[in-house]
Amino acid sequence: MGQGKPGADAGTGQTRILVENGEYWLRNRGDIAMMEITVRRLREHWPRARVGLLTEAPRILRALVPEAEPVPASGAWGGETAETSWDRALAPMALRWRAATDGPKTALRGIRNSVRGGGESPAPPQPAVPAAAGAADLVLAQGGGYLTDIDLYQAHRALNLLEYAQAQGVPTAMIGQGLGPIDDPGLLEHAARVLPGVGFIGLREGRRGPDLLTKLGVAPERILVTGDDAIEPAYLLRRPEIGGDLGICLRVAYYARVSDAARATLGEVVRARAAGFDAALAPLVISEYDGEDRQCTRSLLTGAARARAPIGRGGSATAVIRQVSGCRVVVTSAYHLAVFALAQGIPAIGLTASRYYDDKFHGLAEIFGGGMRVVRLDAPELGRSLDDAIRELWESAPDLRKSLLHRAQQQTAAARTGMDRVYGLVEGDRAREER
Repeated sequence: MGQGKPGADAGTGQTRILVENGEYWLRNRGDIAMMEITVRRLREHWPRARVGLLTEAPRILRALVPEAEPVPASGAWGGETAETSWDRALAPMALRWRAATDGPKTALRGIRNSVRGGGESPAPPQPAVPAAAGAADLVLAQGGGYLTDIDLYQAHRALNLLEYAQAQGVPTAMIGQGLGPIDDPGLLEHAARVLPGVGFIGLREGRRGPDLLTKLGVAPERILVTGDDAIEPAYLLRRPEIGGDLGICLRVAYYARVSDAARATLGEVVRARAAGFDAALAPLVISEYDGEDRQCTRSLLTGAARARAPIGRGGSATAVIRQVSGCRVVVTSAYHLAVFALAQGIPAIGLTASRYYDDKFHGLAEIFGGGMRVVRLDAPELGRSLDDAIRELWESAPDLRKSLLHRAQQQTAAARTGMDRVYGLVEGDRAREER
């Protein structure tokens, strides 16, 4: 939409960008890292823009991403003075309060869990599309792995938003997307109806995404593999020297089932390897939903010769990235910890027990061209496979560092090229209006 249309603030010419981020409660540090870099890139190009992020936790968003404007998940843009000095002052207090009083929030996952699955599952009930979408100059779906069968609620929610924006003549784009697996008929139909109308789609991997988009009718010239958006902030926080810790994260969730036997084997191997290397085990926490990362990971430390403390519940994405920078190897079933490691030149082992994570980790391994191993947690020789992978990467870590950092630079450049395509959707639209 152009400056003369409702999408630009009357009389100011401010560009308004509405960002769908897939993480409205702000409890996943991988998603938060992508929010931070997305807002930074948008503001570099449009310094005076209003960048609105859809959220259910406005004061938490102000604390974590202060350059963004909270937009209610089903609401409209606020007035020009919506963010007051009082709001900004309360934001860090709200974050500290949540960190001090927070615990597992099973209810926040409840609606998604109730509709998970595939096959003939109907689309779950959806909230109203936010009115802010029709008054934007651009609707941007930020990177994430939410267009998949295991998250039907968020997948349909994001597609509804894009579809509504397109009907209002608002340009739409998607960046850093990890698509699929998608077998659900309703989701396939919805995606085939909406995605061909998206002006640009940036993918974080080339293993599955391009073929899936082609089958859904998206023109090849609208697709670009850019890597994950969180690569750049992690790369910028790299240390000049290699670390000495063995990083570990175990996520157990409805979309990442792990048997008790696999957990026990994992704990035995990482504790033994850390002791053998005279290294500390570093517990790394991305998600604060339920016991997905924190509780499951801390349980692996029992009996370890040396262990670091995990970050607090109020810890930032930057704090986790800095923890990762102290590692020589990272073993993780959380995707973004592998991203944080590889982007800093640190080898990673991706633990998977599902097709969803197979695609995530193998796609990431292809992007980085080495320095990552994928280990199935349901493999019959799990202990041996994991031990061999840790030993191999620990020994080769110094030699892998340069090539991994080079790949991170390449993906950062590709992501910025993708953002240039996004900017062009708005500026090209305005140029056509002015002719």
